Order: sequence, then C-alpha cells, then structure tokens
Amino acid sequence: MLEELRRAALNASLWEEAEIVREAAKIFQEERELGYVRDKAVKVEGGLVKLPPEGELIVVGDIHGDLESLIHILKDSRFIEEAEAEGNVRILFLGDYGDRGNFSPEVYYIVCWLKARFPKKVILLRGNHEPPGDLTPMPYDLPHQLASKYGKNWEEAYGRILELFEAMPYVALVEGKYLLLHGGVPSKAKDISDLAYAHEKHPAESHLEEILWSDPEEGISGTYPSPRGAGLLFGADVTKQILGMVGASTLIRGHLPADEGVMVNHEGKVLTIFSRKGPPYFNSYGAYLKISLEVPPLNAYQLSMQAARF
Repeated sequence: MLEELRRAALNASLWEEAEIVREAAKIFQEERELGYVRDKAVKVEGGLVKLPPEGELIVVGDIHGDLESLIHILKDSRFIEEAEAEGNVRILFLGDYGDRGNFSPEVYYIVCWLKARFPKKVILLRGNHEPPGDLTPMPYDLPHQLASKYGKNWEEAYGRILELFEAMPYVALVEGKYLLLHGGVPSKAKDISDLAYAHEKHPAESHLEEILWSDPEEGISGTYPSPRGAGLLFGADVTKQILGMVGASTLIRGHLPADEGVMVNHEGKVLTIFSRKGPPYFNSYGAYLKISLEVPPLNAYQLSMQAARF
C-alpha cells in the first residue's frame, strides 16, 4: 500500500494533484459547517478540533517536503493498517507539510489522500507554511516546486492548495489533557473562542499569527518580539495561563527544529516535535508520538521519553 501510494504521489498528474487537494479541502469545509467530523465523535468549532479522550493518537510534526520521513512514519506507526481495520486510532499532523524539502507536492498529495480516505481518523492542522496571504514565510519555494513538476499550468494546483490552507483547522484540544497546534499559544486570548475563531479575527487580532508563528522561550515573562519577524516569544507564565484557560495540561507543538526530534520547554508544559530529517535543518533525528488518550495526561518530559525517534 505505501509503495503504491508513494508511486501515485510521485507520478500524479496536475489534475490528480488538484483533485485530491480539492477533495480534502471540501471535507474540511463540511466539517466546519456541520460542527463535527463524520462519526460525530470529533467536534469542530471554527478552526478548533475537539478530540474525545479515547483510543490512540499519532502526532506528527513538521514534514517540510520530506517524503521519506513521511513514508517511514506511516509504515512504522501502522496507521493505515489500523485505520482500515477500524481500530480506535487517529493521526494528527501539526502543519508545515511543504517547503524546505524537495517533495512538497508529493507530501501534500499523500496527506490529502489520507484525509480523503480516512476522514474520521485524520486531522491536518495548519502551520505557518500554510499561511494566510499576509504571513507568507520567506523564502517560499512551494510555487517553484509546483511549476517545476507541472509546468505552465501549475497555478491550478497552487490555487487548490491555497483553498486547502483556508479550510484547514489550526488547533486541536483533548479536554483535560493536551492542546495541539503548530506554533504557540495566543497570548492575548480571553477564552477558547479566540482560538476557535482566530481565522475570522485575523489580522485585526494576533491570535492566528501567534498560533502559526510563535515559539516558547525560557527565562522570560510575558511575550517578546520574535526574531522570525512574525509571532512572538512567550514565557512559561503565558503557557500556564492559556493551558488553564482551555483546560489542558500539556502543549504539543511543532515549528521549531529539534536535533533529537523532540524538545521540552517551560518545566515540562511544552513539547516540540519535529518529524523530518536532512537539509536544511540537519537534525540528528526526526520523531513522532503515539499517545494513549485513555490514561492520565503526560507531561512533556514523559512524552519525549516515549517518542518514536528515527
């Protein structure tokens, strides 16, 4: 199955790429309109996905066009086999599927195929490389990769991918346990609706920018400007405040390269997971998580110890 999926992604025509992305975007739009994923166990409020505390959750960090790491994670986790057998498993990606790697179109093809094939079991969160138009990272090589693969009509696939970005959720919550997002907590959020409807309040309010771009920082209180040029650096007091507000114990996020595949911040309240290898990051390991949602929540130290490194 995985070898067939790899070949399909590598050999996809422009039409096939555009169609699988369109199908995934349509599913996300339906979920947002209905307020739930198809089995109704997973609730959707705006850009917020609420997961029930049951079964197993596979968590994947940044992929950035690294096709081989993505295939390894799918093989090693046995997600497709368990999903086809109707096992109580879900997979959640923390965003940044493309850019910085040579196989961005192929990675988007595969994650969209997963969403179309297993809509009840796949959550694709938005990262800062799935940006709103005013927050595009630089350099941004996805358009160039699409043009290289598909030629003069590449903009058809790119248009579909931009529609996908706008339809994607960007925060997930396992109540009482985990808050999952790409970058950082929105430091000025007053209640959970500020997370759920951050996309509607952007750019007048900074919630979406911080969710996609911010990073935890040690030894500070409050927030400081980020060297990234977007988002903020936030201290442990901000993490504690927002986790308390949403009713979660641990923040799980991506966005920041981690040499060991994982990194712990804020006295075990924040886990960063990075799931790709090779240039331009040259981290020694990539990693992903398998978490039982039926046991008491784990802190970031505990999660880092059980991460699957490769």
